[in-house]
Parts: sequence; structure tokens; C-alpha cells
Amino acid sequence: MELKRVVLEIGMGTDIRGGDCTKAAARALRDALWHNSLTIAPALGKSVEDMKVEVIVAVPRPDEVDADEVNAVLPHGSGQVRVVKGGLEIANEAGTDTTVIANAAAIVRLELP
Repeated sequence: MELKRVVLEIGMGTDIRGGDCTKAAARALRDALWHNSLTIAPALGKSVEDMKVEVIVAVPRPDEVDADEVNAVLPHGSGQVRVVKGGLEIANEAGTDTTVIANAAAIVRLELP
């Protein structure tokens, strides 16, 4: 059997004040996941814990993201988080704070024939 992609979920998250890339990344993953109720694993005779989830998160400052904290958002299966440069950062008018916008993709795979 091989791992086959069965789901792609996409989300966006922000940290309105504080410029926290980890917070925005976790919210983006939550946004991707919390709008769905995946029934594909049981429909294919698998457990939800069999899901392998590849998470790709884009933020302005990837080196500041705690990937373990983002991965902890996953309710089922095992995940691997990859953080890349992207997203958006907007400074306030005074230049003293920023809003960070992150994008996330969760790619779900199952071992199937």
C-alpha cells in the first residue's frame, strides 16, 4: 500500500496585534480544519488516527514559528509541519506594532491500495 492524498484543506489566520507568527500559523491551521468534518477515513475502512497530515504554513518570518505548537492543533492522525516564507505583515500607522497574516494548507494522506 502507498500513501495517497485524499484531502486538501486551506485556511488563513491572523495575529491582529503583536505580530506573533506562531499564533497566526496555528489560527490558519485551525481555520483550515475546523470548517470540515472528515469522514473519508472511516468511509475507506481506516481510523482517523491513520491519517498522515502534511501541514504547510506561510508566514513573513518562518524562523519565529514554533512548529510543535502548530502541529498540536491537529485533532487526529500524525502531522508534520513545514514553515515557509509568505503570508503578509502590516505595520500600524505609528510603526509600533504589526498584524501578521498566515496561510496554511493541510494535506491528508492515507495508506491505500
